[in-house]
Amino acid sequence: MTVAAKFLVSIALASLAAASTGAAQAPAPAAQQTFRALDPANTLVIDTNKGRVVVELYPQLVPEHVARIKALAARGFYDGLTFFRVIDDFMAQTGDPGNDGKGGSDLGMLKGQFTFRRGSDVPFASVGRIGASEGGFIGTLPVMSQVSGLMAMTADGKVSAYALFCPGVAGMARAGDPDSADSQFFLMRRQSKTLEQKYTAWGRVVQGLDVVRNIAVGEPPANPDRMTRVRIAADLPAADRPKVMVADTTTPAFKARDDADRVAKGPAFNLCDVTVPTQG
Repeated sequence: MTVAAKFLVSIALASLAAASTGAAQAPAPAAQQTFRALDPANTLVIDTNKGRVVVELYPQLVPEHVARIKALAARGFYDGLTFFRVIDDFMAQTGDPGNDGKGGSDLGMLKGQFTFRRGSDVPFASVGRIGASEGGFIGTLPVMSQVSGLMAMTADGKVSAYALFCPGVAGMARAGDPDSADSQFFLMRRQSKTLEQKYTAWGRVVQGLDVVRNIAVGEPPANPDRMTRVRIAADLPAADRPKVMVADTTTPAFKARDDADRVAKGPAFNLCDVTVPTQG
């Protein structure tokens, strides 16, 4: 008898023994989702008249844009500025000192970074192939990428990737010139594929998406909502820092959720529909 056959026989005997004694076999416990703490140095806290919005930043992907947001937040540049352009099924835009979409800071314009190079050193939670690309998450940021297998064939050992503008993703606003981003930014209220690879994504809302979606709509709104204070969490008193934990997207438990969702939705599966659980 082969090893495989012996294994099958042993399973059958165990099942019969359980049945004869009336014993029930308990299902294996589901893996528990692991949560991680946000890095205070890379967490933007936007206090508004409607509530608090917490954004996780990604300097490893777009360092110059994150550095700009941090520098302006440290100055208090954003304090008191309004959401001057808010489109219901699209996004909420702010960050202009004139509150009209025409202004910026004294730091000059930034070169657009609409894609980035992803190497094996960047933790990437793959959900598998989506068309010819590979979808997944870097932290909470949804990403489409060339397949990981191509890393072995590129000169730098990396592949091209870009962020999806899913709900909660934070991006830099710009004019027609792709290299004209400065201080203005927007927070996505809904998904928009039209922005992909055309605007720089630098973070994602991990708490307060309901606040973003509750900001007054208009171009400009009749009674615009405003940011009362914008700071990096590390610059706030410890007692005032957000107590938020986010799911670790690299764990088997998170992948199991993704796999089940993908099977359930089939061709209708959309990476933007995947939620990253939070605590706190």
